[in-house]
Amino acid sequence: MSDLFHQWGADLVPAATGDLSLAQGSVLSGQRVLRRLLTNLNDYIWQPQYGSGLGGFVGQPVSAAQIAAVIRSQIFKEATVARSPEPVIQVSSNGPSGVYVQISYTETTSGQPQILTFSLPTQSSP
Repeated sequence: MSDLFHQWGADLVPAATGDLSLAQGSVLSGQRVLRRLLTNLNDYIWQPQYGSGLGGFVGQPVSAAQIAAVIRSQIFKEATVARSPEPVIQVSSNGPSGVYVQISYTETTSGQPQILTFSLPTQSSP
C-alpha cells in the first residue's frame, strides 16, 4: 500500500513525472507514526480521537517518562508497528532547545527494524 509522501512540517514533494511522490513500506510507516504522535486530539475533524498531542507539551513542564508514556499509549494504534519485539522508546533532554525522542520498532510488513527520531522544542516560538 502506498500513500502521499508527506514529512511532518514540510510540503508535499513532486515526483520526477510531475505527479506527487508516494511513500511506501518503512518510509510510510515512519511518516504515519510521526503524524499520529504530533497531531493534537480534535485536530483531525474526521477522527477527533486521532493523535497523541505531543506538540501540546511545548512550553509545559513535562518529564521524559510522561512523553514516553504518551508515545507508548499511541504507537500500537498504527498497524505498521509490530507488537513483538516491543518498541524501545528513549526520551532525553536536548538541553535548552528541547527534548530528543528515539523510537526503535519493527515494521510489520517487512519485519525490518526501524528507527524514528525527532525533537520537541521546550519553548513556544515567538
